[in-house]
Amino acid sequence: MEKRLFDPKESIFLDGPRERQFEVFFAFRVFWEFLRGFRALHFVGPCVTVFGSARFKEGHRYYEAAREVGRKIAEDLGMTVMTGGGPGVMEAANRGAREGGGPSVGCNIVLPHEQKENPWLDKFVSIRYFFVRKVLLIKYSYAFVILPGGFGTMDEFFETLTLVQTKKITNFPIVIMGMDYFRPLQEYLKFMAKEGTISLEDLDLVLFTDDPAEATAHIGHYISKNFLIKKRRSVHPNWWLFEKA
Repeated sequence: MEKRLFDPKESIFLDGPRERQFEVFFAFRVFWEFLRGFRALHFVGPCVTVFGSARFKEGHRYYEAAREVGRKIAEDLGMTVMTGGGPGVMEAANRGAREGGGPSVGCNIVLPHEQKENPWLDKFVSIRYFFVRKVLLIKYSYAFVILPGGFGTMDEFFETLTLVQTKKITNFPIVIMGMDYFRPLQEYLKFMAKEGTISLEDLDLVLFTDDPAEATAHIGHYISKNFLIKKRRSVHPNWWLFEKA
């Protein structure tokens, strides 16, 4: 079990320029966070990352939808399910992956009000900073599934969509599940295209559906068309890097 890393004094880095010693120390701490994440997740892929709210409980329709899509990612695609590692939709997707016989990993965030990793994870890493966590959640994935959520989910969705739109990452399918919840967003995206702030072609980057089978079929089609997933040349941990498979 990992030691809790939250330090309430860290929020002061948003106060603007500080002493050079503080800035250098903070930069090294960020570097160490990335290094910890890379070491922990190096052998987990290829992944599909599932985003969504931490607030839905077992039995809720969005919890059960995430559970089913996690299971189908494992069974139909043979891929690892990655989430933010917490409760709600994240727990459901990890649970579905485990029930489908596939790997289940999480990249948890350390919060003032402790977010505990869910019990369905085969492997997880806890990260201090949201921006480091988002890089890790995107770095190891070939596709993204967005279920209903709040500010954090919207942040993750739009950052991922921006990376695809600007071709920082290419041909990575994004699936949005929860038509009732996301219909206003779908209409607003059409309005943005009408106003010219995005292109009509950008709307093709996203599939809206309530069907887990359609979601996984869409992901499978894009991956088979655009990627040849190969095993890494070295599949064994390096002892001198203190790596664990």
